[in-house]
Amino acid sequence: MKLSIIIVNYNVRYFLEQCLYSVRLACQDPEAEVFVVDNNSVDGSADMVKKKFPEVRLIENQENLGFSKANNLAIQASSGDYILLLNPDTVVEKDTFTKTVSFMEEHPEAGALGVKMIDGKGRFLPESKRGLPTPLVAFYKIFGFSALFPRSRVFGRYHLGFLHEDQVHQVDILSGAFMMLRKEALEKTGLLDETFFMYGEDIDLSYRLIKAGYKNYYFPLTRIIHYKGESTKKSSVNYVFTFYRAMVIFARKHFSQQNARIFSFLIHLAIYLRAFIAVSFRFFQRAILPVADAILLFAGIYLIKGWWENILFPWGGHYPSEFISVAVPVYILVWLFSIFLSGGYDRPVKLLKIIQGFALGTLVILVLYSLLSENYRFSRAMIFFGLLWGLFSTITLRLLLHYVFKSRIFRIGNHSNKRFIVIGDQEEAERVASLVRNTFLNPGFIGLVSPSGSKPADDRYIGNIRQIHEIIEIYGIEEVIFCAKDIPSAKIIDLMSEQQNLPVEFKIAPPESLSIIGSKNINTAEDLFIINIDSVVKRENQRVKHFFDLIVSLSLLILSPLLIFIVSQPGGLFANIFKVIIRKRSWVGYCDDDGIGLEKLPKIKKGILSPMDVLPSKTLDRGTIHRLNLLYARDYQISTDLNIVMKGIRKTGRNN
Repeated sequence: MKLSIIIVNYNVRYFLEQCLYSVRLACQDPEAEVFVVDNNSVDGSADMVKKKFPEVRLIENQENLGFSKANNLAIQASSGDYILLLNPDTVVEKDTFTKTVSFMEEHPEAGALGVKMIDGKGRFLPESKRGLPTPLVAFYKIFGFSALFPRSRVFGRYHLGFLHEDQVHQVDILSGAFMMLRKEALEKTGLLDETFFMYGEDIDLSYRLIKAGYKNYYFPLTRIIHYKGESTKKSSVNYVFTFYRAMVIFARKHFSQQNARIFSFLIHLAIYLRAFIAVSFRFFQRAILPVADAILLFAGIYLIKGWWENILFPWGGHYPSEFISVAVPVYILVWLFSIFLSGGYDRPVKLLKIIQGFALGTLVILVLYSLLSENYRFSRAMIFFGLLWGLFSTITLRLLLHYVFKSRIFRIGNHSNKRFIVIGDQEEAERVASLVRNTFLNPGFIGLVSPSGSKPADDRYIGNIRQIHEIIEIYGIEEVIFCAKDIPSAKIIDLMSEQQNLPVEFKIAPPESLSIIGSKNINTAEDLFIINIDSVVKRENQRVKHFFDLIVSLSLLILSPLLIFIVSQPGGLFANIFKVIIRKRSWVGYCDDDGIGLEKLPKIKKGILSPMDVLPSKTLDRGTIHRLNLLYARDYQISTDLNIVMKGIRKTGRNN
């Protein structure tokens, strides 16, 4: 066996599927075996591999062993002369393996080889080639000198920016995203160091190969797409600690005691500096809008109070001081918390969520207001005025931010009317266009583009692949989707690189898949299109569903003296209210079909009521019940739950 390809996967099923498809096309020559080591993923990755890629040797771990241990398991089972460590969030060209194996054959001194990597927008990734992170190199990197002078031979050694990205070079460090290793060199230097759980193992292995007398080569004559995905986001504190701790392990292992201490000091300084910046930035990002809302609300209500007092007390008088010092801050906190629960602070901003939050918050305030003594019931009118001012001020603020920044910094809505082109032959292009229509409620435009040099007679095609630049500009295209079945990876990479300066996003649609994958980062969820049924378990919907359950429970408790004459099982009503409050149940869940079919749906709490309770018929076949559950999961809205509770109020005492 000439080549053994090893891919370690952890919960990136759709990226893995696309990667394996490109690997399958590239494995025609040389002869190769492919391993996928799954680190106990819960997203169905292993089942997908078994079903769609039966030729792959799958190793299923029962826990997340980390990158090094998982790779070592497959290396020990491999039989290739060369070992390729490949990330699941990559796409290789059809001749990638042929070219890289040939280079390794021609250069017996080569211990390892890396290739030119581009991100999902066609831009070169500087981590394709790196220098040894000595204390001085680390100092330049940590304090920004390498970013200021990327091509300097002194300051730019971390990413070797002074070496041309399109020429073969001998380098110190290669990326573990694509690292081809000579098997005999690996046997001499040892496998990946399992002390490194994640990050740093590629640096350690690259350096050990050099110390063993081998050379590491950067080989840009073939390219891969790398979406730069990790299990932790690079802006997170967890990433900062994990990555820099790996650097400390490396320093203690390979540097002198003095240099290791210097390196360790710099790294710990970087950890706390980066962690502080990361936490501060994320806090500022999340807090700035609620703080602005609170200030606007308080200022507006304070001014409205003065105006209303002049009308209400024409001969003099005012509200007690507790109104502005206690009641108004409580109102504001309830409104802001309700907006948060409704998803009003999620990005992109949805104005309907703001309105929904204010409505729920006002309901809570009025319920609490009715329970207070007369001494603390200051004014229902001021609650109403506060609601109107809150709606006006928060919505106006968001509209101003939207039109000032005009883009992803702050954007209102999902931009569901995006303009797309799909590049592929008729059958596959139509299939992918259908995916887009099912994912976006109202796409503004979907045009088909031929992958050949001529435009087909079919009126649905607006041009051919040679005209892509003109098509993007004339039709105002925002998303370009390539059909991987009809276009080679090398051609896709060429087109992405050529158009990288245009304001468009690129996606790739693997054949026979319900996913369309793209973006410059695997963690950018909105750039992964999947025809799914997960609306009901989205974070914002789970928040509002839980809040809805609490409001309904409180309302039913208050109305219980009346409801005991309406509900068919009054005793069960109080038991159900208690179950919902302690989160053992939800007021609305799936229809009961003896559990059959529910295992394929998103997991939610069992409901007291279900979509069946809005239908007059009590005898529904299993297929209809499954479709009701599917629609509930896919199209969930709070109005759905409200409708079900209103129509099923008599059954809220049901014992189930």
